[in-house]
Amino acid sequence: MLTVILILLCIVFIVVSTARYNLHPFLALLTAAFLFGIGSGMPAEQIILAINEGFGGTLGQIGLIIIIGIIIGVFLENSGGAYALAHRILIWIGEKSVHTAMAVIGYIVSIPVFADSGFVILASLNKALTKKANLSIAGTAIALSMGLTATHTMVPPTPGPIAAAGLLQADLGMVMLLGLFTSTGALVVIIFFTKYIGKKVYIDPEPELQKEEVEQKIIGAPSPFKSFLPIVIPIILIVLRSIGNYPTEPFGDGQFKTFIGFIGHPVAALCVGMFFAFLLPKKLDKSMFGASGWVGKALQSAAIIILITGAGGAFGKVLQSSDIGVLLGTMIGGSRFGIWLPFLTAAAIKSAQGSSTVALITTASILAPLVPDMGLETELAKAMMVIAIGAGSAVVSHANDSFFWVVTQMSGMSVSQGYQLQTIGSAVLGFSAMIFLTILRFIIL
Repeated sequence: MLTVILILLCIVFIVVSTARYNLHPFLALLTAAFLFGIGSGMPAEQIILAINEGFGGTLGQIGLIIIIGIIIGVFLENSGGAYALAHRILIWIGEKSVHTAMAVIGYIVSIPVFADSGFVILASLNKALTKKANLSIAGTAIALSMGLTATHTMVPPTPGPIAAAGLLQADLGMVMLLGLFTSTGALVVIIFFTKYIGKKVYIDPEPELQKEEVEQKIIGAPSPFKSFLPIVIPIILIVLRSIGNYPTEPFGDGQFKTFIGFIGHPVAALCVGMFFAFLLPKKLDKSMFGASGWVGKALQSAAIIILITGAGGAFGKVLQSSDIGVLLGTMIGGSRFGIWLPFLTAAAIKSAQGSSTVALITTASILAPLVPDMGLETELAKAMMVIAIGAGSAVVSHANDSFFWVVTQMSGMSVSQGYQLQTIGSAVLGFSAMIFLTILRFIIL
């Protein structure tokens, strides 16, 4: 019981230190690793060894994936590709279906681009389209923000789900497939929610850009097809590799399977996607690849996520090196929470400290030693566990979440309207995704 109390105190420390005292999550997770190791009576050398192995081992698996994924996102953002892609989707869906269009646009753009950046990029387009359709931005802004959140929390190669998959040693291709299915189902629910809430709350879009200015921006952007390739090609390659590894060996056991196994490895697949991202600018300038260019800025963004992920891995390794797995396994093994335990844990951490990425990494670190005791040790079950954590990390977005302020301030919402729209919307998204995942589990497990 003392060990259980100790881990709870470590979680409280992480939440309070990051949310109230603005301690960087890297320092919070690393400090929690030392506190837990010392408090649980682990030898000093074992604590240091576990922290080194956890940090290095985690980044050895997913560090490059995070870096390359962020480089793709930066090129897509700075070249205008994200804008062109958004405009094309709008044409396909129809300008009258603005809620659906913005949700789908956000869903696709947030696979390589962070949700905060995606909203900033697309906010002007959303305002212009909403004004033209004579709608309230209350509905369309939340459709966009929840579309961004859906893939940000549940679909690799977004860094958070990749980090959680690495910590739980889940198959990335399987996580992608389940994440796409689960988040898509939740997105359908969100579209109905945003259409309903948009009728109840009216906020004037007040667009900064007129239709003519929006069209001018699109002229200089790469084609939508070209913009889509850096996103979709890595996903296809990674999924093909997972299919090729099925026991039935659909691709045989010859050279083709070997090739798919190589090119479909997440690092190789994302490198292919990065190559296509380099083709997006009209003119490829060598300055883009310098320390102060697009790649340099991407590496600066990646450094923060990598540090948090590595610290999360260190915290998880210290937990694994103690007897916490045996103690909590006995308790959890008899519980009836099942796949909902990862969801509820992530939701509690997200609601308390605000960051979905931190909630994903922290929850995966805590639960990684308990996977066998929870009865979730199969590849499919571990992938479902990652998605459950991702769904929980969306619940709920409020005042301690930077994305809450991005959405409310850029959409002209008051704080109370933000709670009514963004906060409730994130709860609807997370719980809807979890319900879809639970139904899927009953069908295939």
